[in-house]
This record gives sequence, C-alpha cells and structure tokens, in this order.
Amino acid sequence: MSGATAARPRPESRARSRTRSATVPAPRATRLRSRHVAALTAALLGISGCTVDPADLPLPGGAPSGPAYRVTAEFTDVLDLVPQAAVKVNDVTVGSVEKIALAGWTARVRMRVDRTVRLPANATAAVRQTSLLGEKYVALAAPVTEAPVGELGDGGVIPLARTRRSADVEEVLAALGLLLNGGGLAELKTISRELAAALEGRESDVRETLRQLETFVGGLDRQKADLVRAVEALDRLTDRLARQRAVLGDALDALDPGLAVLADQRRQLGAALTALGELGRVGTRVVTASHEGTVASLRELQPILEQLVRAGDDLPKSLDFMLSYPFPPNVTGAIVGDFINLSVTADLDAAAILANLFSATPVDREPNRDGRRNDDRGAARPDRSGGSRPDGPGRGDGERPGGVGPVLPGMLPEICLPVGKLLPLDWLPPLLPECELPPDCDLLRPGSSPPEGGLKPPDGGVPPGTVFPPGTRLPLGTILTPGCLLPGPTGETSGRRGGLLDLLGGGLLG
Repeated sequence: MSGATAARPRPESRARSRTRSATVPAPRATRLRSRHVAALTAALLGISGCTVDPADLPLPGGAPSGPAYRVTAEFTDVLDLVPQAAVKVNDVTVGSVEKIALAGWTARVRMRVDRTVRLPANATAAVRQTSLLGEKYVALAAPVTEAPVGELGDGGVIPLARTRRSADVEEVLAALGLLLNGGGLAELKTISRELAAALEGRESDVRETLRQLETFVGGLDRQKADLVRAVEALDRLTDRLARQRAVLGDALDALDPGLAVLADQRRQLGAALTALGELGRVGTRVVTASHEGTVASLRELQPILEQLVRAGDDLPKSLDFMLSYPFPPNVTGAIVGDFINLSVTADLDAAAILANLFSATPVDREPNRDGRRNDDRGAARPDRSGGSRPDGPGRGDGERPGGVGPVLPGMLPEICLPVGKLLPLDWLPPLLPECELPPDCDLLRPGSSPPEGGLKPPDGGVPPGTVFPPGTRLPLGTILTPGCLLPGPTGETSGRRGGLLDLLGGGLLG
C-alpha cells in the first residue's frame, strides 16, 4: 500500500534516530518518561472518578432554545404524548412540552412557548399526530367560534372547555373492526333488496313524489327569511312566557276555583244552552211567520218617517213651545206671579246696520196697477212714515221665519240652524229649499290649510257678511271657504223709501 510504504521509515532514518537517541543524556530521558506516566495516571484517575447519569442527558426534539414563556393546558386524555414533544402553531414548531402531570382525572401539560409567539387569552389546545403513525404534538390556535380576547401570557392556563384531542389510530381501527365484524353491514343487502321490491313498478310515482318534494323544499328555501322571522318571534314569545312563568302560574291557580264552579254547574249550563237552542227555533218560526206583516208595517211607516225627517228640528221646537203654551218658551223667566216683566234691547250698531244696508243687491221689480212697486211680500200700502208695509200675513223671500224681519239675500234663515246656533263639523243643512248652501261653500276642519279668500273666525263666532246668520258659532279653528262669503257692497240702492223704523227693521233691504 502506498500509505503504508510512506509511513515506514527508511533504514537511513532509522539509523539516524538510533544515533540521536543514543546521544540523549540519561537524566533527560528519565524526566520524559516520568511525565508520560504521570499524565497517563492522571487520566486514568479522572476517568475512574467521574460518573455519568443518563437522566441528565438532553432528550431529542423540542423547540430551539431562547426566551420563552410557560403555558399550562388541561386535557381529559393526552394519549401517548411525552415530554419534549413539539408545540406547534399553524404547523410551525414554536415550543415543547416540559412536563405532564396528573391532577385528579385531568392531565396538566406544561409547555414552553417562544416569547415571540402571540396568542389570545382564549386560545385552544389540541393533541394531534404528525402522520398516521407519527408522533403526538400539541397544537395551539386562536378560537374559531368566538372573537379573540386578550393575550396569553406567562403562567396562563387553557381549561378543559378549550382543549380536545384527535382520534387515535387504534380507536379508528377498533371501530372499523366492530363495524365489519359485528356491525350492520350484513343488513344493508336486505335493506336494498326490500327497497328495490317496494319501488318496483312505482318509479313514476316515486319520481313525482321527489319532484313535489323538490318544489316543497324550494318553497321553504324561498320563504327562509319569513321562517327565520317566525322562529325568532316564537323565541321571543317563549322567552317572555318564561320570564312571566310566575304570573302565568298565579293566573292558572286563580282559574282553578272558576273551573271548579263551571264543573259543578255543567248540568245547568247544558240545560241553559238547550233552552237557548229551543228559543232560537221558536224565534225562527215567529220571524218566518210574521215576515210579510213586518215588511208591510215598515212600508206603511216609511211615509211617517219621511215626514219626520222633512220636519227636521221643527218638531222639538214645537214640543218646547207646547210646554209653555200659550206663552213662548223665553217668557217663562219673565212671569212673576200675576204679571210679566218685559225688556227690550235695541242693537244700534252703526257698522252692522250699514253692512246690512249696503250688502243687499238691488232687484228690479215691476210696478203695481196703482203705480207703486211690489216688494213680493203682498200688496204694498203706504204707512204714515212714507214707507210701505205688506198687507198679507205671509212673508216674502227676504223675510225671516216667524215674521222677525228680512234676512240678507243669500243668507240662511235661522230655521236652518240647530238649536243654539252651534254648527258641528259634520253639519248638513236640512232638506229645505231655503236651507240650500252655495255649491262651493264648505266647512274645513281645524288644522286644514286655509284657501285663498277663506275666512277663519278667531273666536268661533261667524261675523256678518257670510251665508250664516250673525250669532252662528263654529268649532274653534274651523275655516269657511270663499263660497260661504256674501258679495261685497256695491253702493247701489233699490229706490225704496221708508222711515227709521223700516231701516232698523230691515224693511228697506232687498
């Protein structure tokens, strides 16, 4: 060999070595030998005095050393997890298992995690396998079903509620063996054979059933939002009922005496219902037998009712007059003993007199045979004041009912108003020719937008110049449309003459 040949010394070298060793002095050779023996002895003594403990040797595996914090996780079962097993986050090794201890029926696994790894305080832990037959390790992760909270620090504990373990290979194989040996696979053949026999010849019916089921499921899917709302409403109802359980219990307890009374009187109630049924049959016979007579009576009553409607509020006014006959109703307060107190109030408001005077529209009238004009209230005759008075007892078109005096043209007589002259919002005039309102006259409710030219009485009292007589009152805020206002004064006169009494009485109007 070349290596051996190179290592073997040549004869000249060997001879030269002998010559050199032979020239070394004896004391120096002795000292070299002593040093070698001493070093060998010291090495032997050191080896024989040292002992090695295998428990002190580091185990393989684990995370790289460095700054770390410690976390403890509680498991119901850690399988064959061992110390120095890896601790991973997202399949990256970030620490190792330091210690596994038993506390009652719970396994406590203390782990060392790299300080650079940040985990929430509600982190989860699971024991998993690297492969089908691989080693076990602890997987740490953030929670999936809830939001991360806080931060997991040194000394943190992951409780049992947030730990789990994966299925072991032995458990999977044992379950598979149980299924194959003592399971129900043998019955699947029987089930499929019976199902085929049941569906034989009914394929179209089954297909139609499946189509209808698909339509039904599709309808449920389209109404999913409504179903969710219904379920949520039912949940709120049940929650409210649960909160009022005590109240419902008290109500049911209070119903108990009443139910007991009803149970005791069940026979009487049954008899009453039976009698009520008999009464209904008798009533049916009576109504059937008297049907024609009842209809005839109602038809005969119809003219009377029509006349009452046409009479309006004249009937109650006449009844009021009958109570104080032969005196009018307003005289009862003036009768004192055997005499009557009379008082007269003269309203000489110049503005009202002029408004009544100039708001009348002149009407051309044909002269009578004697050359005088007819005022449509009977034959005209002169009086001592130079005016004219009607001879007949009737009243003209502009005269107020009852001979009180004429009203302005277009103004409703007081007979058209209800007692008290207070008009409600839904007031309608009586069906009389003289009570007909202008077509565009209307009462607008309070709060309505006033039309242009409309009138809103400030205190509810109707002022002069409208189709309603002075003194008429309306609900506060009621608005009169422009059609309810009389035309303004034109300044024209009718050419009629009269005295002061005719002026004050309204005899010169119209």
